[in-house]
Amino acid sequence: MPWRQFVMDLENLAPEAVETLFQRHGAQAVTLSDAGDDPVLEPLRGETPLWNRTRITGLFAADADFCALVDDLARAFDLREPPLHRIEDLADRPWEREWLRDFGPLCFGRRLWVCPVGQRPADEQAVVVDLDPGLAFGTGTHPTTALCLRWLDSASLEGCRVLDFGCGSGILGIAALKLGAAAVVAVDIDPQAVAATRSNADSNRVADRLQAGTSLPDERFDVVLANVLASPLIAESERLADRLAVGASLVLSGILRSQEDSVRAAYAGRVLFAPAAYAEDWVRLDGRRP
Repeated sequence: MPWRQFVMDLENLAPEAVETLFQRHGAQAVTLSDAGDDPVLEPLRGETPLWNRTRITGLFAADADFCALVDDLARAFDLREPPLHRIEDLADRPWEREWLRDFGPLCFGRRLWVCPVGQRPADEQAVVVDLDPGLAFGTGTHPTTALCLRWLDSASLEGCRVLDFGCGSGILGIAALKLGAAAVVAVDIDPQAVAATRSNADSNRVADRLQAGTSLPDERFDVVLANVLASPLIAESERLADRLAVGASLVLSGILRSQEDSVRAAYAGRVLFAPAAYAEDWVRLDGRRP
């Protein structure tokens, strides 16, 4: 069926209240986005801040009564006129696959590729991670993930036990297994990420070597990967360092350039870092436990 979108700048309206109003008028989905150029790169732990200028988009059936919605907005929030808004017509398409128009096989390093399911690179020696979005929080396109994938491509992982902390889609742990790791433990505080990781591991035929959950195990690993943000990397520095076997590798990403020194300081005396790797405003730190 065809769809229509109601797109409106929130201004000073409470997002939860507007979302509830949209749902009362039949919204099938509601999305908040940045209406300006004000990215939220690292919220404090446990916080979900919005942008200074936030836009709300409601997805409705084609026959939705937007006049009634606008009238309800005016009454509910005592407005003389509603905030700036527009209505967009959307053709009926398989939206969950639309992203594939702009996403093809991606190479990281010499041989590691991340590909939409059903696509393959021409390189017969390629090591391929199959990844479609679904509940996946990471496809390799973000610089922080790309930095970690390049490290994995360059590492000697044969027989290693790997911890993927903040696993998201499971892309890093799955790549490690495809590159020769013996086993991966994937950890994330979000149960949806755990579900996505298990599903992606199954589709990549490595589920028998990957364990996913929400609790950090009390054991040591040959490689610890943590692609999260600087705040949890600092807060969890002692626990992450304690998960390193002697001589093990630690790979940290999700760090802004301005945060590099703070993250290094949190691991001082426990990890010897190599020179940092950079991509845009992001930093990867990798080193070994002496």
